[in-house]
Amino acid sequence: MNLNKAVIARPESEVLATNKMLRNTYMLLSMTLLFSALTAGLSMTLNLPHPGMVLTLVGYFGLLFLTTKLRNSAWGLVSIFALTGFMGLTLGPIINQYLHAFTNGDQLVMTALGGTGVIFLGLSAYALTTRKDFSFMGGFLMVGVLVAFLAGLGAIFFTIPALSLAVSAMFILLMAGMILFETSNIVHGGETNYIMATISLYVSIYNLFLSLLQLLGVFGGDD
Repeated sequence: MNLNKAVIARPESEVLATNKMLRNTYMLLSMTLLFSALTAGLSMTLNLPHPGMVLTLVGYFGLLFLTTKLRNSAWGLVSIFALTGFMGLTLGPIINQYLHAFTNGDQLVMTALGGTGVIFLGLSAYALTTRKDFSFMGGFLMVGVLVAFLAGLGAIFFTIPALSLAVSAMFILLMAGMILFETSNIVHGGETNYIMATISLYVSIYNLFLSLLQLLGVFGGDD
């Protein structure tokens, strides 16, 4: 009798833990996205210059390392807001560039923002409702992101517009895969730290938005 109760109670406790993990992750994700939007708006209002690729990468990886180290303490929350706030500051000048470079810049930005929201909500809902296990995508996504990142650096250093567009298209697919992978990871208990889960989803949303914006600027922008 006791054994049967234990068998029944264990799945219930796992469901409760998963629901708590999802609730904490999406609440923190919403707060970091709002904070990032606030810092991006501040950057746009003050017309701050973009810090450049080197400083952006140093700031991102430095704050990411710090957040990872502090993920199990309250300071991890401070660190993740520092990370997402910094990324918002780097995003503001990019949005300003599109607003000033294209007569329909505001439409491009809103379309990219709407597209990012639709993709994220759609993929998250699919992973949550079907509860499919997408853990098999982990290795492929890791290699794909590395290849796309190196290709992106090559496109910048050697000024290859076609390669830059290809990288943006790759990142859209890879970030879509990352959203499925991370959401599935949470559902199936592969990720139990909501700070790390939030970082993964935030970075996916950030890169997805930038990639959509770049493609929209090339194919739909009016000079």
